[in-house]
Amino acid sequence: MQYEWNDQDLKEIRARNITPEKVASYIEQFQQGFPAIQLDRPCTVGDGITTLLNGQDRLVSLHAAAAAAGRITKFVPASGAASRMFTLLLSFSESPQLLTKQTLTNRAKGGDLACQAFLEFMTECRHFAFSTDLQIALQKDGYSLDSALSQDKYDVLLAYLLTPTGLDYANQPKGLIKFHVYTDHTRTPFEEHLVEAAEYTQDASSVAHVHFTVAAQHQQAIQAALALVQERYGQKGCKFDLSYSVQKPSTDTIAVDPHNIPLRGNGARLVFRPSGHGALLENLNDLKGDIIFIKNIDNVLPDRLKADTYRYKKLLCGYLLQLQQEIFSSIERLESSSSTEQVIQEGLSFTQDKLSLIPPTDFDALSVHKKRAFLIDRLNRPLRVCGVVRNTGEPGGGPFWVQHPDGTTSLQIIESSQVDMAEVSQLRIWESATHFNPVDLVGGVRDYRGRPFDLLRFINPNTGFISEKSKDG
Repeated sequence: MQYEWNDQDLKEIRARNITPEKVASYIEQFQQGFPAIQLDRPCTVGDGITTLLNGQDRLVSLHAAAAAAGRITKFVPASGAASRMFTLLLSFSESPQLLTKQTLTNRAKGGDLACQAFLEFMTECRHFAFSTDLQIALQKDGYSLDSALSQDKYDVLLAYLLTPTGLDYANQPKGLIKFHVYTDHTRTPFEEHLVEAAEYTQDASSVAHVHFTVAAQHQQAIQAALALVQERYGQKGCKFDLSYSVQKPSTDTIAVDPHNIPLRGNGARLVFRPSGHGALLENLNDLKGDIIFIKNIDNVLPDRLKADTYRYKKLLCGYLLQLQQEIFSSIERLESSSSTEQVIQEGLSFTQDKLSLIPPTDFDALSVHKKRAFLIDRLNRPLRVCGVVRNTGEPGGGPFWVQHPDGTTSLQIIESSQVDMAEVSQLRIWESATHFNPVDLVGGVRDYRGRPFDLLRFINPNTGFISEKSKDG
């Protein structure tokens, strides 16, 4: 399909190192949608989900050895803006006619969920970790948090919380929002990630390695904020090796309206948005790491709840390392010139029992050479171990057995938007899931010879989902 781009459009597109044809292909993808994933069944304990109840001490020691050797890095996608956190408040700031206590109360009593949530936010405002900063911002102009709340000056509170008049939280990165309150200080998600990294990424030289992906416009502020607090969170002499990268503009996606017409912002300029976490594969690839812990910027807990997190982080890592050792050994046996049908059967049993990979139905009819090639291809690739928790109704992707066009079946973390919920059988499988993945995982990104994988080789271009975002409230 051909699109008419003006000179300004072409300049904006090429500045991102994207071609006009690529942008057109994005729009066509929006129109067509992505092929629905074919769910086979949900993963359950014993059928795709492994419980790490036995051999925990060995797994923890495997993690400790890898950490001491400097093999571990923590990778934190942190470019997300806080605007999504404040979507509700932003919508009310755009509707000043609603900002009276009487109007809000009447609507809330009538069942308006947005008004109910807004009033709850204002009632609990003093208890948020950022309330002290909000109070200071208000005081500079002669206001106080208590008086603004008692006098129902919601417009003032929204202005000082969300805009450059005060904290400007609607325009800040999510990682710089105050999240947790402690006895003598508050912490942002960035700070909480430093505390965690000190616990499970320290090497033998007491250096904890952390890589943040950040938005270009916020990188300087983020680096300055972390420079101020690094010393506070160094435990037992821990030092932090912090690195940063920006999601590449070439991975940005054009934004469209509900009719798939390119969205235009100020000055009639095309609007581009960073793609989802899949686009960060390029950043991860450039890192050329070894063992990588991956955890979202806002997926953090206060200290009183961290102990179990640490324990399971180390267990996940130890389990990955254990699998790696077995995978590497299996590849070496398969690659030897003396590979026999017995070695192939051992490799097949391992991939089925430990990696939950189901081969194509015609596997038994293949030659020894083709069987060996198939197993080596499936084994010699990046490894990912995902932590899952029981599904208690929280939103998020879940673990499922997925059918592939080549006849194989494998484990995948699937989002609801990837499934055709209009198909009754698929909906039933989705609704029968017992666990979900809180985006907490560890990956092994080097091969059995210690060489970094080219992660871009393992992208499935037909997999993805389309999301809705807000723009200017």
